[in-house]
Amino acid sequence: MKAVILAAGEGNRMHPLTYTRPKVMLPLANKPIVEHLLLEAREAGIREFIFVVGYHGDTVRRFFGNGDRWQVSIEYVTQRKQLGTTHALMMVERFIDGKFLLINGDVIVGGEYIRKIAAKNDISLSLVEVTNPQGLGVVEVEEGHVVRIYEKVANPPSNLANAGLYLLTTDIFAAASGVKKSPRGEYELTDSLQLLIDEQHRVSYEIIDNWLDLSYPWDLLAGNEALMSRVIPQNLGLVEENTVIKGMVSIGKGTVIRANSYIIGPVVIGENCEIGPNCYIRPSTSIGDNCHIGSAVEVKNSIIMSESKIPHHNYVGDSVIGEGCNLGAGTKIANLRLDKKEITAMGINTGRHKLGAILGDGVQTGINACIDVGSLLGNGTYIGAGALASGVIAPNSRIYG
Repeated sequence: MKAVILAAGEGNRMHPLTYTRPKVMLPLANKPIVEHLLLEAREAGIREFIFVVGYHGDTVRRFFGNGDRWQVSIEYVTQRKQLGTTHALMMVERFIDGKFLLINGDVIVGGEYIRKIAAKNDISLSLVEVTNPQGLGVVEVEEGHVVRIYEKVANPPSNLANAGLYLLTTDIFAAASGVKKSPRGEYELTDSLQLLIDEQHRVSYEIIDNWLDLSYPWDLLAGNEALMSRVIPQNLGLVEENTVIKGMVSIGKGTVIRANSYIIGPVVIGENCEIGPNCYIRPSTSIGDNCHIGSAVEVKNSIIMSESKIPHHNYVGDSVIGEGCNLGAGTKIANLRLDKKEITAMGINTGRHKLGAILGDGVQTGINACIDVGSLLGNGTYIGAGALASGVIAPNSRIYG
């Protein structure tokens, strides 16, 4: 069986992190989202993949190549204009000759559920019960099959959300050819499925509970924390004397952990990093390749992408730091409101009591700069010495104290 992975979208709600990469390539536990998905699908027995790429598609192609590194085969289709999921589906028709899986590349579904839905004979959807279906596609079911599908409506009539994993047959292509643009200006897969339901095709479903939906930048923190529970402890680098390492910690090749560093897992550290001396890395932190976490630095529950430097007297908590960032000495990121209320970012209640900042690629700060809770800094932004950055800041901004 083949699996079609939808990986063409930008992910506007993930700005500023997706200004420079597609959403599916954002890292969790030091692997892109879509790599986690591929590994789960491979665990379920899938060996043939078709990636539909578009926005920054070369990033996906360079990383995965033909799939040999994962013992799978990968073919690519380019969706030059992202006109919706049905549009993407029609582009892969020539590759399909039987039932197949279609999976949104920005979700992570457990391999056991991929295996279950792949074993079905009917067209099937994966569903997950959610407490708040707002902003999600939802469905209504009756006697073991789907009767109605809704795509992000204002008042969802159900708490069964579409989890983005489908088993489809070639019947879907005839239905797709009759779909018109939705009010969102896209050709929606859900409209194709609804056409089949209206024509009395049986569409079944599978309820799942091992699922990660990643809509906003702060969702990456919860996703990272969930996946870090699977960390396999290993040390492929060098650990100097008087270093304390507790719990599940993975250290990549060429990485040096210098004296008097204190690391509590789960923590993943990539290759060729310099960690310490005298730093404190707390649980649920992932650090990419070629990073420097230096003296008197504390990092907690954060994602630090490759090539970033946090070298002197810094605090980073509950934050996502993009690639190639450099924090000047004494830069601090606040992660808790004084009144302890839930933090709002981009005008949205994140539901989190602790949230630091989201930094796009190449952000630089001067000495003793401060970044307020829930701030989003566009890529290429400079924060001057002693300055305070707060709120949503456009790419390539300059902020001075």
